[in-house]
Amino acid sequence: QVQLVESGGGLVPAGGSLRLSCAASELTFTDYAMGWFRQAPGREPEFVAGINWSGSNTYYADSVKGRFTISRDNAKSTVYLQMNSLKPEDTAVFYCAADWTFGNGATTTAADYDYWGQGTQVTVSS
Repeated sequence: QVQLVESGGGLVPAGGSLRLSCAASELTFTDYAMGWFRQAPGREPEFVAGINWSGSNTYYADSVKGRFTISRDNAKSTVYLQMNSLKPEDTAVFYCAADWTFGNGATTTAADYDYWGQGTQVTVSS
């Protein structure tokens, strides 16, 4: 069955960087837009970043613009999230998700995504 496996989370001081990876298997990766979401304790899941099937279009939440970069390597069926200048408020479980789509964009709506990873914890200390 389809699997999305995140890695790269951890504990980092404020101002630090982390790179999350999400490896997909058992799907045709280029049929899917990919997204990253996060959920902090007691809060609703929040869209972080999205990328279309080819990597030519990217989308970001205002809270991470200029600090986070989403990218994908279709040959490796992997999507990445480079996170720089991390803040304590970035602390959350980060999830990657796959959206099967004919379009050339990436949705920001969690309900539109078909598959989800198990999540990876990111903790930013102050």
